[in-house]
Amino acid sequence: MKHIRVVINGALGKMGREVIKAVLDKPELGLDIVGAVEEKVAQQYLPLLKTSELIPFSSDLHSLLTSCHPDVVVDFTNATASMAAVRIAAKLKINMVVGTTGLSEENLREIEQLCQTNNIGIIVAPNFSLGTVILMHLAKIAAKFFDRAEIIEMHHAKKIDAPSGTAIATAKTMLQGHGKPFTYPKTEKEIISNTRGGEIEGIAIHSLRLPGFMAGQKVIFSGPGETLSLHAEVISRESYMPGVILAIKEITKLKGLIYGLDTLLKL
Repeated sequence: MKHIRVVINGALGKMGREVIKAVLDKPELGLDIVGAVEEKVAQQYLPLLKTSELIPFSSDLHSLLTSCHPDVVVDFTNATASMAAVRIAAKLKINMVVGTTGLSEENLREIEQLCQTNNIGIIVAPNFSLGTVILMHLAKIAAKFFDRAEIIEMHHAKKIDAPSGTAIATAKTMLQGHGKPFTYPKTEKEIISNTRGGEIEGIAIHSLRLPGFMAGQKVIFSGPGETLSLHAEVISRESYMPGVILAIKEITKLKGLIYGLDTLLKL
């Protein structure tokens, strides 16, 4: 079996570290980490835990990719850094797995064009949790049958954005399933501003930011005399790894922009 050569962009971030650990824990997966990138680097090599191996470590993504020749770049940084990495990797005809949220529709159009021009595959996924991806799929199905829906998303207190990219993606997929805006009940008197949360085409979104959460989401549908609730919760970043590993292995076989993990799961 030919091993897949992987470079981690954002290697010292929480998700970058988790990806490295997941790959090292399962050598039978056929993945080799051959390089790591961070914005600020004070050493030439990064030691891999549990092994004596040292891998090239740099703040210069272009230079690292030209020397390491990876099959896939895994990126968990931020929207600005991700787009810079996509442009570099695409020109070098290297596939990518992007887990960064906050990419705009314009960003996605550019990524799609870069894939076509350079004949590569790039997966952009707002969430790699299998439970969350399945929740989004079920929410799209349920959206056909209900006119009212709200989303409550829960994250740790240090998350910088609200609502989450996953909540926005969930709302959009629900609108696809519903085929039109949901019915949004207007409040006649809002005692405290923004009590009803944000809104996307009739779907109210409420964001919780508390230390007791890592990541979670609840979607509540309502119809005459009944409600339907879908709830998924992430209790450790380990839950993202099966989805990330699947994306790394599959993107080497695909071309173009793949948005969301649901395509790989054949949902």
